[in-house]
Parts: sequence; C-alpha cells; structure tokens
Amino acid sequence: MDGINLPAMLGGIGLFLLGMTMMTDGLKLALGPSLARLLHAWTSTRLRGLLFGIFSTALVQSSTAITVATIGFVNAGLLPLGQSLWVFFGSNVGTTFTGWLVAVIGFKLKLEAAALPLIGIGIMLRISGAETRRGAIGNAIGGFGVLFLGIGFLQQAFAGGGSGLDLSVLSGHGILSILAFVLAGILLTVVMQASAAVLAIVLTLAEAGVLPMNEAAAAVIGANIGTTATALLAAIGATPNARRAATAHVMFNLLTGIVALLLLPALLTLIGMLRDWLELGSQPAVSLALFHTLFNLLGVVLMWPLTERLARFLQGRFRTQEEEIGQPRYIDRNVGAVPALAVDALHREISRLGNIVLDTVRRRATPDGDGPSAWPKVDPFQPLARAIVDFVTEVNRHPMPQDTARNLASLLRVHRYYDTCHELSAELGRIHTALPTIADAALDDEARALAHQAVGLLEQLDPLLPDFRLPDAERLASFELDYHALKARLLEAGAAGTINIDSMDEVMSGFSALRRLVEQAHKAAALLDTLSPVPLGAPVSSQETGEDGLIRAS
Repeated sequence: MDGINLPAMLGGIGLFLLGMTMMTDGLKLALGPSLARLLHAWTSTRLRGLLFGIFSTALVQSSTAITVATIGFVNAGLLPLGQSLWVFFGSNVGTTFTGWLVAVIGFKLKLEAAALPLIGIGIMLRISGAETRRGAIGNAIGGFGVLFLGIGFLQQAFAGGGSGLDLSVLSGHGILSILAFVLAGILLTVVMQASAAVLAIVLTLAEAGVLPMNEAAAAVIGANIGTTATALLAAIGATPNARRAATAHVMFNLLTGIVALLLLPALLTLIGMLRDWLELGSQPAVSLALFHTLFNLLGVVLMWPLTERLARFLQGRFRTQEEEIGQPRYIDRNVGAVPALAVDALHREISRLGNIVLDTVRRRATPDGDGPSAWPKVDPFQPLARAIVDFVTEVNRHPMPQDTARNLASLLRVHRYYDTCHELSAELGRIHTALPTIADAALDDEARALAHQAVGLLEQLDPLLPDFRLPDAERLASFELDYHALKARLLEAGAAGTINIDSMDEVMSGFSALRRLVEQAHKAAALLDTLSPVPLGAPVSSQETGEDGLIRAS
C-alpha cells in the first residue's frame, strides 16, 4: 500500500457516494411526478418499458427509485408484472451510464475546474429555494460536482500506485484469477451498497495501469452481480410483487454475469473492435464502460424470449393467502366456451366476489375491531374482479341465446355493485380514526350501535353466508332512520362546539359511505337472488371455506 494515498482514497469514495446520493435525491424530487406520468404512459410494450427503464435510470441515477415506482404501479394493478420486468431490465442497462460519466468526463476534464463551480451553483440554488423544485435541482447539480470531486481524489490516491499496488501479480492463474476478482467486485458492492462507487474504483485502477483488463472486467461483472444484495435485503418482509421484482432482478443479473464470464475473451475482443470503429480511444476506462453496457444489453437480448415464462413463473411464487383467495375458482376458458355453463359459473364466482368484499366491509365497519393496522396488505378483490371482466369478454365472443345474454348483463350489474362497495370500503377507515376522538359518550354509543346494525344487515346480504336473505323493508327503514338521527346529532354537537368539527366531518363521511354500502349490497343481493340457479346461502364445503376462506360472519 506504499504507493497509495489512503486518506485521498477514503475521501474520494466518501465524496463519490455523497455526490451520488445528493444527485439522486435531488433528481427524484425534481422529476418525481413527471416520472410517474411517464411510467404510466411508456410501458404499454416491452420495448417502450425497456427504453423507459434505460433513460429514466440514466437520468435519475437510481435504479432503486425506478424499481420502487414500478412496483407501486404493479401493486396498484396499473401495470402487469410481465411489462414491469422490462422496466427492471432497462434499469440495469441505465445504471451503466455512471461508468460512461466517469470514463468520458471524469478522466478527461480538469475535475477541480468543473466540480467547484457546480458545487457553488448547486448550493446557491439549494439555499434560495430549499423546499422548491429549484432547490431540488440545485441539490442535483451540487451532487454532480461533489461526485466529480470524489473522482479527482480517487485519481490522486492511485496516481503513484503502479508500484505500490501491483495487482497484476494476482493474474496469470487462469479462471481462478477471474473468479477472485468477480468475488472481490461482489463483496465490495455488498459492503459499500453502491455498485457505482465500486465501478469508479475499478475504472480508476484500470486507468492508472494498476489493474489488467481481464481482471478489471471480472470485477465489473462482480459489481453488477453484487447489486442484487440490495434487492434481496429490500425484499425481506416486502409485498409479493416486491419479492417477485427482486427475484427478477437477481435472475437477470446472475444470468448476465454468468454469460459475460463465459464469453469474456470474445467480449473483450469485440470491445476492442467497437472502440476502434467508434473512435473512442484506447483508454482502459472507456473500454470497461463499453464492456459494462455491452454485457447488460446482451442480458436483455437473452431475456427477450424468456420474459413471458419468467413472469408466469414469478406469478406462481410468493403468494399470500389473500392472493390465493383472489384467484378464480369457477371460471376458466373451457367454461367460457359454453355460454349456458358460463353464466352459472359466473354467478358462483361473483357470489364469491361479494363474500370477499362484504367480509372486508364488515371488519372495517366494526368500530371496536382491530383497525387499519390489522387489515390485509394485499387486497384479494382486485385480481378476482379483473379475472371476472376478462372472463365476460371471452364469453361474449361466442354466440348465445337472448335469455343467456340478459343474465350475463345482470351479473355484470351485480359485479358493478360490488365494485362500488369495494371503492366505498376505503372510506370506512374514517370511522376507526375519528370515533375515538368524540368525547360525547351517548353520541359514541349511538354511532357504534349504528355500525353494528349495518354489520348485521351486511351479514344477511352476503350471498355465501348460511343466513343469507333479503332484509325486510322495516329493518332497512329502521337503519335509514337511525342513520339520519345520528347525522342530526353529529351536526348539533358540531354546531354547539361539544365535538371537533373535523372529527364530526370524518365520522359523517364514514357513515355516509357505510349507508351507501348497505344500499349497494342490497341491490346486488336482490339481483343475485332472482338469477340464482341454486339457493344462495347454502352451506359451503370445508375445502371452499378453508382456514381463512372469508365465508364467515363477523
């Protein structure tokens, strides 16, 4: 280590990481809403998703930010997992932009001359508008300058390292040398939690003549594989879609790394040819940046025919109990080909859908329940609702009798009623949040009694519960009168100042949603009852109910 300036090396690594963090955070704040809109618009095909992943990651300098946004869209049901994989793959290619930044700019400019003005401009923008987009852009510009400053210190650290750190003595051992540098790249990336910093060190060592090209390329492969450690750590305890995304990330990087290792001599020969053809010069750093980009693009080419299979494989993994419940049990393509059978199967599936949403509503409507913290993180309603819509589209492709078509239309109306119930259920959290803040004991008791009354009605209206029946008009009228009485009491208490106005609004909004829920569930149950091929509310099999089959009363 005699030829290495250790303080400069440590300071250079620290400044590089600080600059990357500042630049990433600033760009995420400045471009966040735009990236979300672009993500929604630019993922309709695999090629568009790939390009979005490449350019957005190159722009934001954070594959994590793009991955998290994409997973959010997948969890919301706005983006299928298969399409999201191309954003993840493109994001891997986009991370190679850092290598080009270091190789093309970092080693060709007088870094202090470029870095210091950028830091000054960035900090002035930051100070002049800390909470604005201008401040975020200033943060990014300042981070860009700090990043360059870190590269400058790394260059100084290894400027005299040719004799003090002669890593060429480790070469000459064939495949063992290559594997050793791959392992070194992995370990450094895991320890530093930043492949960009490891890449900067490798490029600096190669440019200083300390690290031979073969071993430098192997370390770059190791850094690429090492980034998967962050994804694996982030997937612990995460949602199923986050774990599927992490698995796809790991599989892509491992496959890419293995193929790059197997083809390393051929790839380095190709790099030399491309470098000459593109007139990029003979600098080792440029060759390594080109190598990093090329083998990630090679990974994309390898994954192109495999993505659909990979998506199907991942969809079958990491399932939660809610996702299992959300899978269709009665409808499939075979049944859809026979419209008369399809209507019966659809009736049963929509009855399950009603059971799922009404079970959720009953738990959310009970004021003395566990509250939002205990509600499922994955909603089984959405995947089943989408499967039903897809099934109806399939059935409509076949000719059918007029009465079958009418029944199909009526079942779609029931589906819409339950969809409205599902939308309204999100409002019930207001009751849990605001009711404990009401100090009036009599008013609190009245509100809780009305909530329990609604839960009892919803148990009657659940098409898969044994006690299913349409409530009589008197019971519905009594609930309506009690709702209006509670609303009047809340308004009086709010006007008198005995309860907080905000709490009053929250409780009223929650009970208004609950009232509409009962109304929509009654319409759905009445229509299902007229269409039912078998008596609804009949006992269900133990296989269907399961340990948490949702077919239960609160």
